[in-house]
Amino acid sequence: MASMDSATAPAPPPDTRHVSSEMDVTKRDATNGLYSADEPPSKKARLEETSENVKQDPRSKGIAPIKAEFLIPSKPKPTVETNTDDITEGASHAEREDGKKDQKKKKARGQNTNRRFGSSKDAKGLCISRMYSPEFSPEKCKFGDENCRFEHDLRLYLREHRREDLTTLDGKCPVWETRGKCYAGWRCRFVGSHSTERETADGRKELILLEDEERKEKAKPLVPFADSDGHVNIISYDAKVDLARKRETTPRANAFNDWLNKSSTELEKQLHGRHKEEGEDAKANSEGDETKTEKEEKVKEEREINRAMFTEPPFLPSEKRRIYFGPETPTLAPLTTQGNMPFRRLCIDMGAQFTYSEMAMSMPLIQGNKSEWTLLKAHESEMLPPTIIPGDNVVQGYDNSKDFKFGAQIAANKPWHALKATEVLSKFTPNLRVIDLNCGCPIDLVFREGAGSALLDHHSKLEKIIRGMNAVSQEIPITVKIRMGTRDNQPTALKLVERMVLGGYESSILNVGPPGAAAITLHGRSRQQRYTRQADWGYIADCAALIKRLNEKKDSLVDTIHEPDARYMPNGGKTYFLGNGDCYSHIDYDNHINNAGVDSVMLGRGALIKPWLFEEIQSGQYLDKSASERLGMIEKFAKYGLETWGSDEHGIGTTRRFMLEWLSFAYRYVPIGLLEYLPPHINDRPPAFRGRNELETLMASGNYKDWIKITEMFLGPAHKDFKFEPKHKSNAYEAEG
Repeated sequence: MASMDSATAPAPPPDTRHVSSEMDVTKRDATNGLYSADEPPSKKARLEETSENVKQDPRSKGIAPIKAEFLIPSKPKPTVETNTDDITEGASHAEREDGKKDQKKKKARGQNTNRRFGSSKDAKGLCISRMYSPEFSPEKCKFGDENCRFEHDLRLYLREHRREDLTTLDGKCPVWETRGKCYAGWRCRFVGSHSTERETADGRKELILLEDEERKEKAKPLVPFADSDGHVNIISYDAKVDLARKRETTPRANAFNDWLNKSSTELEKQLHGRHKEEGEDAKANSEGDETKTEKEEKVKEEREINRAMFTEPPFLPSEKRRIYFGPETPTLAPLTTQGNMPFRRLCIDMGAQFTYSEMAMSMPLIQGNKSEWTLLKAHESEMLPPTIIPGDNVVQGYDNSKDFKFGAQIAANKPWHALKATEVLSKFTPNLRVIDLNCGCPIDLVFREGAGSALLDHHSKLEKIIRGMNAVSQEIPITVKIRMGTRDNQPTALKLVERMVLGGYESSILNVGPPGAAAITLHGRSRQQRYTRQADWGYIADCAALIKRLNEKKDSLVDTIHEPDARYMPNGGKTYFLGNGDCYSHIDYDNHINNAGVDSVMLGRGALIKPWLFEEIQSGQYLDKSASERLGMIEKFAKYGLETWGSDEHGIGTTRRFMLEWLSFAYRYVPIGLLEYLPPHINDRPPAFRGRNELETLMASGNYKDWIKITEMFLGPAHKDFKFEPKHKSNAYEAEG
C-alpha cells in the first residue's frame, strides 16, 4: 500500500496539510484541558488567529469545505431522504426482531428491511473429533464414522471441502502469532502456517498441528480473572442452562420487588387520601392545636412504618465501588452492532479510557440467551485501570488500581426485568465498572416495548428501577443514560436529572433517599429528533450547572424535596455528569469540558468515523492520518476480529461483516489536509472529491463494493454465499467521467 500513498497528487498548502504543526500542544492543563499559561506568545497568537478565522470563514451548512483542487465535477443523484444513523442504530434490533420464531410476516417497510448476510461456511464441515488431532490419531467420534454428517478424512477435507489457505496478513494466522496456538485447528484458513508433515516410524507422512510454547507463555492473561484467550466476563454453559430453565434464583431482586409492590400500595393510599385529609383540616382546626399535633405525629409514625418495610441492601450506594470521570477520561459510547470487542480494543489502543458493551436486553439475559450474554464479553485490555491525573475532581475513596475500563449497558421496560438482570450480571460478570440503564434508545422496536427513551416519560418508574438496581448490584455502581426528552421543544431532562440526584416526592414520603445514580449521561437530542440537527449543548450545560449546584448545596433545596440521606449518595455525594452528541474533534471536546461544564464527554459517531479521535484529545491537536495509517487500523481490526470470532471460514465471514459495518461510517471521514476551513463538523457531507492518492480516494468511496475490496486486502475473497446489503444509499452525488 506504500506505493499507493506515494502516488502523485496536488499537495495542499502547508498551513492545513498537518494542523498539528501549528497546534502542537506540549503543555496542557491536566485539570481543564486548556493550553497552559506558559506557552510562547507567538503560539498563543496563532491559536487565537486560527480560532477567529474559523468563526469568520464562510461555509455552506451541511457541506464539508473541500479545497477546490480536490473536487470532482458531479451531478446530483436522486436519493430517498433518510437518516443513516437512525438506520444503523436500528439494524441490530431489526435483525433480532426478524429472527423471532412464529412471528407473523408483515409487509416490509423502510430501507433496512430483511437484511441478510448469507453464510460463510465450508462445503462440508470437519468433524470436531478431527479438528485438533494429528491425522493418524484422531479422537473418537460419538456418532460413529458412518453416521456423522461431517467429514472424517482430513486430507479430503483440506483438498475438496475447504477453501484454499489465505495469503493475506503475510499468510500467517494472527491467532497463532498472538497465542501460540490456533483454536480453529484444521479449519483455520491459515492452517499452513501452523501445521506440517512428519514421518512416522512406518514411513508414512502424517499431518500435525504446531504449537509455540514461547508464544503461549507470552500470551498469559494480564489479569488473573481472564481466560486463556484473554477474555473476561465469560458465563458458563451450565449457568446459561440454569437461567433458561429457571433454576437460577434472584433472591435480592425478588425481595426488593416485593417491597416495591407493598410501598406502591401504601404510597397510593397516602397520595389519594390527601383530598380526604384536606376536608378534615377544618374539623381539626376547630378541635384545637392539640389534635393537629397528634395528626402530624400519626403521619410521622406511618412514615416510619413504611420505612421499616424497606430492607436495606447489602451494599448501599455510599458503600459501593467509587468511580471517576474527568477531562482525561474520554468515553466510548455503547454502540449497537459497532460496539463489538474488536472495535473497542481498537479504541482502547487509541486512548479510550472507558468503553461500554452493546446494549443488552434484560429479558434475554434473564432467560440465558447465548447471543445476549456474548455482548458482555470483554477483552483483558478493558480490565486495566484508566489513566487519570490525581486532583481535586477525584472523589475521596476512589481506588484507581481496582477500576476497570469496561461497563455493561442494559435496557428494560419493567422494574423486575431490570432488577433480575442486574442481579445475574453482578453474579456472573462481576468485573464491570458500572451497569448502565439505557433511557435514550430512540428505536421504535425498543420504544414500543416501553424501554429505552420510553422511560423518559415515566419518572417515578425510572426512579424505582435505578433504586432497585442499586439494591441488587452488590458493589457495582449504577449509572443512567438519557436524552433531553421524547418530544421536540419539550425537554424534561432537567426535572429528571434533579430526581435522579435527590429523589422524587415519593422517596421523601417513604424516607428512602435518592435512587443513587453514580453518573448521568445526557445525549443532547430528543427521541423525536433521533440524529437529525445538531445536539443541544446549551441544554446540556444547563443540566451540568444544575448537577453542580445539587452536588455542592444539597441543603439549599426547594421545599418539596428533603435533604438527601448520605447513605444513599454515591461517590461520597458526587454525581458525575457526561455529555454526548456531535463531538468530532479535540476542539469540540475541550469546548464541552470548559464551557458546558460536563465532567467528561461520551463519543459515539465521532469515534466510528475516526477512532483516533481519542488520540487527538490526548495530544490536543489535529492528526492528519495518512491513508496507509488508516489502512493499518483496518488491518488491526481484522486481526482482532479473527482473534475474537475465529480464523476459520465462519470467523472470517463474521469479521468481514462487522468490518463492513464499520466502513459504512469510516468512509465519511474527510482528511484534514483536504479541508479549506477548520474545525470539521460531524454532520457535514462532502461533495465528490479525490484524495491525495489512490488509496485515500478508495477509502473515501461510498460504494459498498469498494468497502468489500478493502476487506479483501486482509480477509481474502468473500465466500460465494456471503452478501452485504448496505443499510442506505451511500452517496448523494455521482461523479462524472
